[in-house]
Amino acid sequence: MIKQKKVVISAAITGAIHTPSMSPYFPASPEQIANQAVDAAKAGAAVVHIHARRADGMPVGDFETFRTILSAIKRESNAVIGITTGGANGMSTEERFSVIKEFQPEMASANGGSMNFCYHKLADGIKDPLHEWEMPYLLRTYDNVFKNTFQDMEYCISMMNKCGTLPEYEVFDYGQLSNLAFFKKNGVITQPIYIQFVPGVMGGFPMSSEGMMFMIDQAKKILGPDIQYSTVAGGRRMFRYSTMMALQGGNVRVGMEDGLYIHPNGELAVDNAAQVRKIRRILEALDFEIASPEEAREMLHLKGGDKVNF
Repeated sequence: MIKQKKVVISAAITGAIHTPSMSPYFPASPEQIANQAVDAAKAGAAVVHIHARRADGMPVGDFETFRTILSAIKRESNAVIGITTGGANGMSTEERFSVIKEFQPEMASANGGSMNFCYHKLADGIKDPLHEWEMPYLLRTYDNVFKNTFQDMEYCISMMNKCGTLPEYEVFDYGQLSNLAFFKKNGVITQPIYIQFVPGVMGGFPMSSEGMMFMIDQAKKILGPDIQYSTVAGGRRMFRYSTMMALQGGNVRVGMEDGLYIHPNGELAVDNAAQVRKIRRILEALDFEIASPEEAREMLHLKGGDKVNF
């Protein structure tokens, strides 16, 4: 009998899309981000995915803010700490990628290509914004291109190889699988391939069970049957699609970067840990075992938390 592999739970703590006015529970400040990451790890997340924000919740990429968050998490948790290279809208590619060389994390996002990354409609739900930056920040994405040229991607992947950081390939559309195949064929990709599918973003592939099955099938055919994968499941459908991914042999991701809810009726999650606890209950009810941070490191071939630069 083949033993079922354990499932890695990732928690994406804050992201760069949601704003503080959308939920009173949203982790907006560096302290809140670090605290919620530690609590999510205690609840069962083996991996925490980190973006940085300043005190008023504005997404930023400066080293000081990042180091404050990363160091605080590392002091209190053994979780794998992954860092974004997606940054936030308005950041240059140089700013987005600079965190890899500076912090040399165990893993980090590596985007699969350029796209029209748009979420301006989120502004419709905000009547009285808490901060002046929020509405312009959201509305300008109607004219936003998330730039990841082949030159950008090669630099990003190569820098991660040099730093011993595992790329977590964020795939927003079908054609981006071909982009990764190009880099694999040409020897730029040297580490095991781990894909984070990102359906449901305006500008990317739609979120559906059929679409996800197609993407998993094609990813294996294009990149090899030994790839590992997970999915972002944005909005109120988080737990449904995360569960489907586990049933298809993948890992799962929850977190307030992806959705603010604990229930599809609109009930807000009180923190990231609540979402982790819910997906853990679902998985364990389906007889899945949950990977610890050390087991996740072994499964994903990571270098270890003692080899990062924070």
